[in-house]
Amino acid sequence: MTDIHGNAAALEAVLTEIDKNEIDHIYCLGDMIGIGPDTNEVLHMLFSRMDLSMITGNHDEAILALAKGEEYPNNHPHVKVHHQWILNKMDPSFIPKLEQLLRTINQTIDGRSILFTHYQFKKGKLHEHISKNPFSSIVEPSLVNLESLFVDNNEDLICFGHHHPLHYFRGDKSIYLNPGSLGCNHKPTAPYAIVSVSNNEIEINLEEAPYDNTAFLDSYQKLKVPEREFILRVFHGNQI
Repeated sequence: MTDIHGNAAALEAVLTEIDKNEIDHIYCLGDMIGIGPDTNEVLHMLFSRMDLSMITGNHDEAILALAKGEEYPNNHPHVKVHHQWILNKMDPSFIPKLEQLLRTINQTIDGRSILFTHYQFKKGKLHEHISKNPFSSIVEPSLVNLESLFVDNNEDLICFGHHHPLHYFRGDKSIYLNPGSLGCNHKPTAPYAIVSVSNNEIEINLEEAPYDNTAFLDSYQKLKVPEREFILRVFHGNQI
């Protein structure tokens, strides 16, 4: 799962479906917070699980930079007020927990190598501060674009987020998977993927958990979330 973006109702719907299946482990690929207002609810659900690993995304790290009094990324100036609002509402006990998260996870499962990342980092920039813009540009979904973006990677499966549409392509070297933003969708469903690795094969099932998003969308107005008109239009397709 990836890009929950402060949408607790969507996350709860996905976790409910997952818990009905025999899932060994959950990987959450960044941008847990920002955009949606359910910061504490989302982080509580995620950090309370023992079967879940997380990495940070650009929204998480931009908000952390504000929390720690560090340089704010200059590619996010238009959302700084929004991020400060999110930070002001956040339970401060989550800040050290977010600080401890990695940017990437590499796993070998049944002999197949898997990379979990929010986006592709520029060469040599994996450990650069978020204010230094360490990540590569978003690319439109296509095998050619993803092979170019991840040209230096050799993993069998590359799982990522950041760009909210679905990406699922099988190349000669790697499988590329972004199940789409769990929390930002133009319809009341929350996408995620189930990956099965066995007998040296990788099987991917794309899933969507339906949920009632009415109260969540209404909360943007009730809470007076900064940039709410833009967010509701661009990230939620003006569903209200």
